[in-house]
Amino acid sequence: MAEIEKPFRPTGDPIALTSESPLHPRRTSRRIMVGPVPVGGGAPISVQSMTNTVTADVPATLRQIAELTAAGCDIVRVAVPSQDDADALPEICAKSPIPVIADIHFQSKYVFQAIDAGCAAVRVNPGNIRKFDEVGPSICKAATDAGISLRIGVNAGSLDKELYAKYGGPTPEALVASALKEAHMFEDVGFHDFKISVKHHDVITMVQTYRLLASKGDWPLHLGVTEAGPAWQGTIKSCLAFGALLAEGIGDTIRVSLSAPPVEEVKVGCKLLEYMGLRPRKFDIISCPSCGRAQVDVIQLASAVTEGLKDVTAPIRVAVMGCIVNGPGEAREADLGVASGNGKGQIFIKGKVIETVPEDQIVETLLNKAQEIAAQMEADGQVPANSTGPVVVPIQNPGH
Repeated sequence: MAEIEKPFRPTGDPIALTSESPLHPRRTSRRIMVGPVPVGGGAPISVQSMTNTVTADVPATLRQIAELTAAGCDIVRVAVPSQDDADALPEICAKSPIPVIADIHFQSKYVFQAIDAGCAAVRVNPGNIRKFDEVGPSICKAATDAGISLRIGVNAGSLDKELYAKYGGPTPEALVASALKEAHMFEDVGFHDFKISVKHHDVITMVQTYRLLASKGDWPLHLGVTEAGPAWQGTIKSCLAFGALLAEGIGDTIRVSLSAPPVEEVKVGCKLLEYMGLRPRKFDIISCPSCGRAQVDVIQLASAVTEGLKDVTAPIRVAVMGCIVNGPGEAREADLGVASGNGKGQIFIKGKVIETVPEDQIVETLLNKAQEIAAQMEADGQVPANSTGPVVVPIQNPGH
Protein backbone atom coordinates (compact mmCIF):
# COMPACT_ATOMS: atom_id res chain seq x y z
CA MET A 1 0.00 0.00 0.00
CA ALA A 2 1.16 3.50 -0.83
CA GLU A 3 2.29 5.79 1.93
CA ILE A 4 0.33 8.98 2.61
CA GLU A 5 2.11 12.04 1.29
CA LYS A 6 3.99 13.73 4.11
CA PRO A 7 4.03 16.25 5.57
CA PHE A 8 0.31 16.84 5.93
CA ARG A 9 -1.12 20.21 5.01
CA PRO A 10 -1.26 22.62 7.95
CA THR A 11 -4.54 22.52 9.81
CA GLY A 12 -6.96 25.21 8.82
CA ASP A 13 -5.62 25.34 5.25
CA PRO A 14 -8.34 27.20 3.27
CA ILE A 15 -8.26 24.95 0.20
CA ALA A 16 -11.07 25.39 -2.29
CA LEU A 17 -12.93 22.09 -1.84
CA THR A 18 -16.48 22.79 -0.76
CA SER A 19 -19.70 20.83 -0.72
CA GLU A 20 -23.17 22.31 -0.49
CA SER A 21 -26.34 20.44 0.41
CA PRO A 22 -29.29 20.67 -2.00
CA LEU A 23 -31.60 20.81 1.03
CA HIS A 24 -30.11 23.54 3.19
CA PRO A 25 -27.03 25.81 3.28
CA ARG A 26 -24.21 24.22 5.20
CA ARG A 27 -23.62 25.57 8.68
CA THR A 28 -20.64 27.89 8.81
CA SER A 29 -17.78 26.14 10.58
CA ARG A 30 -14.06 26.63 10.70
CA ARG A 31 -11.86 24.24 8.77
CA ILE A 32 -9.35 21.81 10.19
CA MET A 33 -7.31 19.15 8.44
CA VAL A 34 -7.13 15.44 9.19
CA GLY A 35 -4.04 14.68 7.18
CA PRO A 36 -4.95 15.63 3.61
CA VAL A 37 -8.69 15.48 4.34
CA PRO A 38 -10.36 18.84 5.06
CA VAL A 39 -13.08 18.84 7.72
CA GLY A 40 -15.41 21.81 8.18
CA GLY A 41 -15.50 25.11 6.39
CA GLY A 42 -17.85 23.71 3.76
CA ALA A 43 -15.50 20.85 2.83
CA PRO A 44 -17.11 17.63 1.55
CA ILE A 45 -18.45 15.58 4.43
CA SER A 46 -16.04 12.75 5.17
CA VAL A 47 -16.88 9.19 6.21
CA GLN A 48 -15.01 7.65 9.11
CA SER A 49 -14.86 4.20 10.65
CA MET A 50 -12.77 2.41 13.27
CA THR A 51 -10.82 -0.81 13.02
CA ASN A 52 -11.84 -3.65 15.32
CA THR A 53 -8.51 -5.44 15.10
CA VAL A 54 -5.88 -5.45 17.82
CA THR A 55 -3.90 -2.42 16.68
CA ALA A 56 -0.64 -4.08 17.65
CA ASP A 57 -1.39 -6.73 15.01
CA VAL A 58 -0.10 -4.53 12.23
CA PRO A 59 -0.80 -6.84 9.26
CA ALA A 60 -4.41 -7.44 10.37
CA THR A 61 -4.97 -3.74 11.03
CA LEU A 62 -3.56 -2.72 7.65
CA ARG A 63 -5.68 -5.35 5.87
CA GLN A 64 -8.80 -3.95 7.47
CA ILE A 65 -7.81 -0.38 6.66
CA ALA A 66 -7.39 -1.45 3.03
CA GLU A 67 -10.90 -2.96 3.05
CA LEU A 68 -12.33 0.23 4.55
CA THR A 69 -10.54 2.35 1.98
CA ALA A 70 -11.91 0.22 -0.86
CA ALA A 71 -15.43 0.72 0.53
CA GLY A 72 -15.05 4.51 0.44
CA CYS A 73 -13.75 5.36 3.92
CA ASP A 74 -11.95 8.72 4.12
CA ILE A 75 -10.50 8.58 7.65
CA VAL A 76 -9.85 5.60 9.93
CA ARG A 77 -9.54 5.49 13.70
CA VAL A 78 -7.49 2.88 15.59
CA ALA A 79 -7.67 2.11 19.30
CA VAL A 80 -4.55 2.65 21.40
CA PRO A 81 -5.24 1.11 24.82
CA SER A 82 -1.75 -0.35 25.37
CA GLN A 83 1.94 0.33 24.85
CA ASP A 84 2.10 -2.37 22.16
CA ASP A 85 -0.62 -0.55 20.23
CA ALA A 86 1.20 2.76 20.55
CA ASP A 87 4.41 1.13 19.32
CA ALA A 88 2.59 -0.13 16.20
CA LEU A 89 1.44 3.34 15.12
CA PRO A 90 4.51 4.42 13.09
CA GLU A 91 4.24 1.46 10.72
CA ILE A 92 0.46 1.73 10.44
CA CYS A 93 0.59 5.46 9.71
CA ALA A 94 3.36 5.01 7.15
CA LYS A 95 1.51 2.30 5.22
CA SER A 96 -2.14 3.32 5.59
CA PRO A 97 -3.65 4.71 2.37
CA ILE A 98 -5.95 7.01 4.37
CA PRO A 99 -5.33 9.27 7.40
CA VAL A 100 -5.13 7.51 10.76
CA ILE A 101 -6.62 8.90 13.97
CA ALA A 102 -5.37 7.48 17.26
CA ASP A 103 -8.17 6.82 19.75
CA ILE A 104 -6.68 7.23 23.19
CA HIS A 105 -8.21 6.82 26.64
CA PHE A 106 -6.67 7.84 29.94
CA GLN A 107 -2.95 7.47 29.11
CA SER A 108 -1.85 10.89 27.94
CA LYS A 109 1.63 9.60 27.09
CA TYR A 110 0.12 7.75 24.14
CA VAL A 111 -1.11 11.07 22.74
CA PHE A 112 2.47 12.23 22.33
CA GLN A 113 3.52 8.89 20.87
CA ALA A 114 0.68 9.07 18.37
CA ILE A 115 1.72 12.55 17.28
CA ASP A 116 5.35 11.47 16.91
CA ALA A 117 4.21 8.36 14.97
CA GLY A 118 2.65 10.48 12.23
CA CYS A 119 -1.03 10.14 13.07
CA ALA A 120 -3.19 12.63 11.21
CA ALA A 121 -5.18 13.44 14.34
CA VAL A 122 -5.78 12.23 17.87
CA ARG A 123 -9.05 11.66 19.63
CA VAL A 124 -8.44 13.05 23.09
CA ASN A 125 -10.97 11.57 25.48
CA PRO A 126 -12.05 13.11 28.78
CA GLY A 127 -9.77 10.80 30.74
CA ASN A 128 -6.76 12.41 29.06
CA ILE A 129 -7.61 15.93 30.10
CA ARG A 130 -9.23 15.75 33.54
CA LYS A 131 -6.00 17.31 34.78
CA PHE A 132 -5.77 19.63 31.81
CA ASP A 133 -3.34 22.04 33.45
CA GLU A 134 -0.76 19.25 33.67
CA VAL A 135 -0.93 17.82 30.14
CA GLY A 136 -3.29 19.95 28.03
CA PRO A 137 -0.92 22.75 27.02
CA SER A 138 1.78 20.22 26.13
CA ILE A 139 -0.66 18.25 23.97
CA CYS A 140 -1.70 21.44 22.18
CA LYS A 141 1.92 22.47 21.55
CA ALA A 142 2.82 19.03 20.22
CA ALA A 143 -0.21 18.99 17.91
CA THR A 144 0.54 22.52 16.70
CA ASP A 145 4.18 21.71 16.02
CA ALA A 146 3.17 18.61 14.06
CA GLY A 147 0.40 20.43 12.19
CA ILE A 148 -2.29 17.94 13.24
CA SER A 149 -5.78 18.32 14.66
CA LEU A 150 -7.59 16.84 17.64
CA ARG A 151 -11.07 15.58 18.34
CA ILE A 152 -12.71 16.26 21.67
CA GLY A 153 -16.20 15.76 23.03
CA VAL A 154 -18.30 13.43 25.09
CA ASN A 155 -20.45 10.32 24.87
CA ALA A 156 -23.54 10.00 27.01
CA GLY A 157 -21.87 7.12 28.86
CA SER A 158 -18.82 9.16 29.88
CA LEU A 159 -20.47 12.36 31.06
CA ASP A 160 -18.76 14.08 33.98
CA LYS A 161 -20.43 13.11 37.28
CA GLU A 162 -20.95 16.72 38.35
CA LEU A 163 -22.72 17.60 35.11
CA TYR A 164 -24.73 14.39 35.32
CA ALA A 165 -25.97 15.41 38.76
CA LYS A 166 -26.57 19.04 37.81
CA TYR A 167 -28.69 18.26 34.75
CA GLY A 168 -30.22 15.01 35.98
CA GLY A 169 -28.60 12.80 33.35
CA PRO A 170 -27.05 13.00 29.88
CA THR A 171 -29.47 15.62 28.56
CA PRO A 172 -28.65 17.78 25.53
CA GLU A 173 -27.84 20.66 27.88
CA ALA A 174 -25.48 18.47 29.94
CA LEU A 175 -23.65 17.09 26.92
CA VAL A 176 -23.21 20.54 25.40
CA ALA A 177 -22.03 21.97 28.70
CA SER A 178 -19.38 19.25 28.84
CA ALA A 179 -18.29 19.90 25.26
CA LEU A 180 -18.09 23.65 25.81
CA LYS A 181 -16.01 23.14 28.93
CA GLU A 182 -13.51 21.07 26.95
CA ALA A 183 -13.51 23.43 23.99
CA HIS A 184 -12.74 26.41 26.19
CA MET A 185 -9.84 24.55 27.82
CA PHE A 186 -8.14 24.24 24.44
CA GLU A 187 -9.09 27.67 23.16
CA ASP A 188 -7.85 29.33 26.34
CA VAL A 189 -4.33 28.13 25.53
CA GLY A 190 -4.65 29.24 21.90
CA PHE A 191 -5.45 25.90 20.24
CA HIS A 192 -8.34 25.89 17.77
CA ASP A 193 -7.68 22.97 15.41
CA PHE A 194 -10.21 20.54 16.83
CA LYS A 195 -13.60 19.10 16.03
CA ILE A 196 -16.26 18.16 18.56
CA SER A 197 -18.59 15.19 18.97
CA VAL A 198 -21.48 14.91 21.42
CA LYS A 199 -22.81 11.39 20.98
CA HIS A 200 -25.92 9.77 22.43
CA HIS A 201 -27.62 6.46 21.66
CA ASP A 202 -31.08 8.05 21.44
CA VAL A 203 -31.88 9.65 18.09
CA ILE A 204 -33.97 12.53 19.44
CA THR A 205 -31.50 13.42 22.19
CA MET A 206 -28.60 13.22 19.75
CA VAL A 207 -30.27 15.54 17.24
CA GLN A 208 -31.24 18.02 19.94
CA THR A 209 -27.70 17.98 21.33
CA TYR A 210 -26.01 18.69 18.01
CA ARG A 211 -28.51 21.43 17.18
CA LEU A 212 -27.76 23.10 20.51
CA LEU A 213 -23.98 22.74 20.11
CA ALA A 214 -24.11 24.04 16.53
CA SER A 215 -25.71 27.24 17.81
CA LYS A 216 -22.90 27.90 20.28
CA GLY A 217 -19.89 28.26 17.99
CA ASP A 218 -18.21 27.48 14.68
CA TRP A 219 -16.37 24.27 15.56
CA PRO A 220 -16.48 21.51 12.94
CA LEU A 221 -18.76 18.73 14.18
CA HIS A 222 -18.29 14.97 14.01
CA LEU A 223 -21.69 13.26 13.91
CA GLY A 224 -22.37 9.92 15.52
CA VAL A 225 -25.12 7.95 17.22
CA THR A 226 -23.14 6.07 19.84
CA GLU A 227 -23.92 2.43 20.62
CA ALA A 228 -26.46 2.49 17.78
CA GLY A 229 -26.86 -1.28 17.88
CA PRO A 230 -26.84 -4.19 15.40
CA ALA A 231 -26.60 -3.48 11.69
CA TRP A 232 -30.30 -3.06 10.85
CA GLN A 233 -31.24 -1.08 13.96
CA GLY A 234 -28.07 1.00 13.91
CA THR A 235 -28.52 1.86 10.24
CA ILE A 236 -32.04 3.14 10.89
CA LYS A 237 -30.94 5.20 13.90
CA SER A 238 -27.96 6.69 12.09
CA CYS A 239 -29.90 7.52 8.94
CA LEU A 240 -32.64 9.23 10.95
CA ALA A 241 -30.25 11.28 13.07
CA PHE A 242 -27.78 12.15 10.33
CA GLY A 243 -30.54 12.83 7.84
CA ALA A 244 -32.22 15.30 10.18
CA LEU A 245 -28.99 17.15 10.93
CA LEU A 246 -27.50 17.11 7.44
CA ALA A 247 -30.81 18.38 6.06
CA GLU A 248 -30.25 21.41 8.32
CA GLY A 249 -26.65 21.85 7.18
CA ILE A 250 -25.19 20.50 10.45
CA GLY A 251 -22.29 18.06 10.35
CA ASP A 252 -18.82 17.95 8.81
CA THR A 253 -17.73 14.33 9.21
CA ILE A 254 -19.68 11.18 10.17
CA ARG A 255 -19.30 7.70 11.56
CA VAL A 256 -22.11 5.16 11.41
CA SER A 257 -21.51 3.09 14.57
CA LEU A 258 -22.76 -0.47 14.09
CA SER A 259 -22.36 -3.78 15.90
CA ALA A 260 -21.20 -5.14 12.56
CA PRO A 261 -18.00 -5.38 10.50
CA PRO A 262 -16.53 -1.88 10.08
CA VAL A 263 -16.81 -2.04 6.29
CA GLU A 264 -20.61 -2.11 6.72
CA GLU A 265 -20.40 1.20 8.57
CA VAL A 266 -18.62 2.73 5.61
CA LYS A 267 -21.12 1.37 3.07
CA VAL A 268 -24.02 2.86 5.01
CA GLY A 269 -22.24 6.19 5.52
CA CYS A 270 -21.31 6.58 1.87
CA LYS A 271 -24.80 5.70 0.63
CA LEU A 272 -26.39 8.02 3.18
CA LEU A 273 -24.37 10.97 1.89
CA GLU A 274 -25.09 9.93 -1.67
CA TYR A 275 -28.84 9.86 -1.14
CA MET A 276 -28.67 13.21 0.68
CA GLY A 277 -27.10 14.75 -2.41
CA LEU A 278 -23.79 15.31 -0.62
CA ARG A 279 -21.80 12.85 -2.75
CA PRO A 280 -22.02 12.05 -6.44
CA ARG A 281 -24.48 9.28 -7.30
CA LYS A 282 -22.83 5.90 -7.73
CA PHE A 283 -24.28 2.47 -8.38
CA ASP A 284 -27.96 2.23 -7.44
CA ILE A 285 -30.72 -0.36 -7.76
CA ILE A 286 -34.35 0.74 -7.66
CA SER A 287 -36.89 -1.98 -6.95
CA CYS A 288 -40.59 -1.84 -6.18
CA PRO A 289 -42.10 -3.43 -3.09
CA SER A 290 -43.96 -6.68 -3.57
CA CYS A 291 -47.72 -6.32 -3.92
CA GLY A 292 -50.81 -8.00 -5.33
CA ARG A 293 -50.32 -6.31 -8.70
CA ALA A 294 -46.92 -7.89 -9.26
CA GLN A 295 -46.85 -10.71 -11.77
CA VAL A 296 -43.33 -11.73 -10.88
CA ASP A 297 -41.51 -12.48 -7.60
CA VAL A 298 -40.02 -9.01 -7.12
CA ILE A 299 -38.16 -9.95 -3.95
CA GLN A 300 -36.38 -12.84 -5.63
CA LEU A 301 -35.75 -10.86 -8.80
CA ALA A 302 -34.27 -7.83 -7.01
CA SER A 303 -32.13 -10.05 -4.77
CA ALA A 304 -30.76 -12.00 -7.75
CA VAL A 305 -29.90 -8.83 -9.66
CA THR A 306 -28.28 -7.23 -6.58
CA GLU A 307 -26.18 -10.31 -5.90
CA GLY A 308 -25.17 -10.59 -9.55
CA LEU A 309 -24.05 -6.96 -9.69
CA LYS A 310 -22.50 -6.65 -6.23
CA ASP A 311 -19.04 -6.00 -7.68
CA VAL A 312 -20.16 -3.37 -10.21
CA THR A 313 -19.15 0.15 -9.14
CA ALA A 314 -19.92 2.20 -12.25
CA PRO A 315 -22.49 4.93 -11.44
CA ILE A 316 -25.46 3.35 -13.19
CA ARG A 317 -29.05 3.08 -11.97
CA VAL A 318 -30.84 -0.23 -12.52
CA ALA A 319 -34.63 -0.43 -12.09
CA VAL A 320 -36.16 -3.82 -11.24
CA MET A 321 -39.93 -3.42 -11.49
CA GLY A 322 -42.57 -6.08 -11.06
CA CYS A 323 -45.84 -4.62 -12.29
CA ILE A 324 -47.21 -2.94 -15.38
CA VAL A 325 -48.68 0.09 -13.53
CA ASN A 326 -45.54 2.05 -12.62
CA GLY A 327 -42.92 -0.37 -13.91
CA PRO A 328 -42.45 1.04 -17.42
CA GLY A 329 -42.15 4.61 -16.16
CA GLU A 330 -39.55 3.74 -13.53
CA ALA A 331 -37.63 1.55 -15.97
CA ARG A 332 -37.48 4.38 -18.50
CA GLU A 333 -35.96 6.76 -15.96
CA ALA A 334 -33.11 4.38 -15.14
CA ASP A 335 -29.97 3.71 -17.15
CA LEU A 336 -31.08 0.09 -17.35
CA GLY A 337 -34.40 -1.37 -16.30
CA VAL A 338 -36.97 -4.10 -16.60
CA ALA A 339 -40.76 -3.89 -16.40
CA SER A 340 -42.06 -7.40 -15.71
CA GLY A 341 -45.46 -8.97 -16.29
CA ASN A 342 -47.37 -11.68 -18.11
CA GLY A 343 -44.41 -14.04 -17.97
CA LYS A 344 -41.97 -11.70 -19.68
CA GLY A 345 -39.88 -8.60 -19.14
CA GLN A 346 -39.34 -5.47 -21.21
CA ILE A 347 -35.70 -4.41 -21.03
CA PHE A 348 -35.08 -0.65 -21.15
CA ILE A 349 -31.80 1.18 -21.80
CA LYS A 350 -31.83 4.96 -21.46
CA GLY A 351 -35.62 5.07 -21.72
CA LYS A 352 -36.03 2.85 -24.75
CA VAL A 353 -37.23 -0.75 -24.95
CA ILE A 354 -34.45 -2.74 -26.57
CA GLU A 355 -35.94 -6.22 -26.24
CA THR A 356 -38.56 -8.34 -24.52
CA VAL A 357 -37.40 -11.58 -22.89
CA PRO A 358 -39.10 -14.50 -21.13
CA GLU A 359 -39.32 -14.25 -17.37
CA ASP A 360 -36.64 -16.88 -16.82
CA GLN A 361 -34.16 -14.80 -18.84
CA ILE A 362 -34.70 -11.46 -17.10
CA VAL A 363 -31.90 -11.79 -14.56
CA GLU A 364 -29.32 -13.05 -17.05
CA THR A 365 -30.20 -10.31 -19.53
CA LEU A 366 -30.03 -7.53 -16.95
CA LEU A 367 -26.69 -8.74 -15.64
CA ASN A 368 -25.18 -8.89 -19.11
CA LYS A 369 -26.46 -5.46 -20.10
CA ALA A 370 -25.32 -3.90 -16.81
CA GLN A 371 -21.83 -5.32 -17.26
CA GLU A 372 -21.69 -3.93 -20.80
CA ILE A 373 -22.75 -0.46 -19.65
CA ALA A 374 -20.31 -0.55 -16.72
CA ALA A 375 -17.43 -1.63 -18.95
CA GLN A 376 -18.12 1.19 -21.37
CA MET A 377 -18.27 3.74 -18.54
CA GLU A 378 -14.98 2.49 -17.17
CA ALA A 379 -13.42 2.73 -20.63
CA ASP A 380 -14.72 6.31 -20.87
CA GLY A 381 -13.28 7.24 -17.47
CA GLN A 382 -16.71 7.79 -15.90
CA VAL A 383 -16.23 5.60 -12.80
CA PRO A 384 -15.29 7.72 -9.75
CA ALA A 385 -12.59 6.62 -7.35
CA ASN A 386 -13.85 4.72 -4.29
CA SER A 387 -17.12 3.84 -6.02
CA THR A 388 -19.29 1.36 -4.15
CA GLY A 389 -21.67 -1.41 -5.13
CA PRO A 390 -25.46 -1.61 -5.14
CA VAL A 391 -28.06 -1.05 -2.48
CA VAL A 392 -31.71 -1.97 -3.03
CA VAL A 393 -33.97 1.06 -2.74
CA PRO A 394 -37.71 0.33 -2.42
CA ILE A 395 -39.96 2.60 -4.46
CA GLN A 396 -43.32 3.20 -2.79
CA ASN A 397 -45.95 3.13 -5.52
CA PRO A 398 -49.40 4.72 -5.10
CA GLY A 399 -51.84 2.29 -3.58
CA HIS A 400 -49.31 0.42 -1.40
